[in-house]
Amino acid sequence: MPTVTAETPAIPGLLLAGGLARRMGGGDKPMRQIAGRTILDRVIARLKPQCDGLVLNANGDATRFASFGLPVIADGIKNFPGPLAGILAGLDWLADHRPDVSWMLSAAADCPFLPRDLVERLHRARAQQDAQLAVAASGGQSHPVIGLWSVGLREELRHALVVEDIRKIDRWTARYKLATVSWPIEPLDPFFNANTLDDIAEAERLATLDAEANASAARLS
Repeated sequence: MPTVTAETPAIPGLLLAGGLARRMGGGDKPMRQIAGRTILDRVIARLKPQCDGLVLNANGDATRFASFGLPVIADGIKNFPGPLAGILAGLDWLADHRPDVSWMLSAAADCPFLPRDLVERLHRARAQQDAQLAVAASGGQSHPVIGLWSVGLREELRHALVVEDIRKIDRWTARYKLATVSWPIEPLDPFFNANTLDDIAEAERLATLDAEANASAARLS
């Protein structure tokens, strides 16, 4: 459980696993293995120390994720393609089950090398810039699926999805003051995500680099 202070409030995390993995031939991308561990297991290991609880957004039979011991929530807006529906489902779940929290982290469940300071840096930037939302970036590219969301904006998001048919995250976040936080891409991009079978092979190589970087950091600490 992360330390909760006035500067760092309780922030639960939502893992988005609703993709169809068409470029991998279907199935659940987060259940693919990298160096003997599922991608989802690696994502949970990265975020659990940072977040005040984790929730998994996935559609279909929830029992396939039972071994991970997380609440599994489906999109509340049916047949809606895109991560905004999953983000809304997470915000709705928190409003019902965690009325004490005001913020939610979202992250793609197919990013096995997420930064260990993700929540801290996003929250700090949002607070310092008095922003309503915060998203991650690396290598000059924004990653809007990985961000910090205000539970108080959920009805505005619902209206954008249902009434305005807005599907792209950047179109919705453009309405608000947004803090963007960038991470270095050396020795590896922490937001690398596995979309294809070739990506899985590359992830095996990156897992070795990641382990070496972690060991080096531990020796210096």
